[in-house]
Amino acid sequence: MNEDLRIEIMERVSNFAFGESLKQWTKEFALRCIRLFRALPKQADAYIFGKQLLRSAISVAANYRAACRARSNAEFVAKIGIALEEADESLFWIERWKNPK
Repeated sequence: MNEDLRIEIMERVSNFAFGESLKQWTKEFALRCIRLFRALPKQADAYIFGKQLLRSAISVAANYRAACRARSNAEFVAKIGIALEEADESLFWIERWKNPK
């Protein structure tokens, strides 16, 4: 992550209202993915897709919360980076489900 982006993220998250709204958004995203998983067809491919999405979506919320509790800039950047990777993976699984080609 480049330095300018890291500084911008730190400034935004240090804004309490923004940080709390993002914490709520990531939690709601994880809960929506749980509901989606429960509604998927009971087929092997849907189960595999659902489990992967569930794992990555919950990780987004967990790692963002961990970033909010970071004890150093390095720890914050590491946790935000993991949350971003997991969000990208979640998007990958959603895109694959919508367009399996």
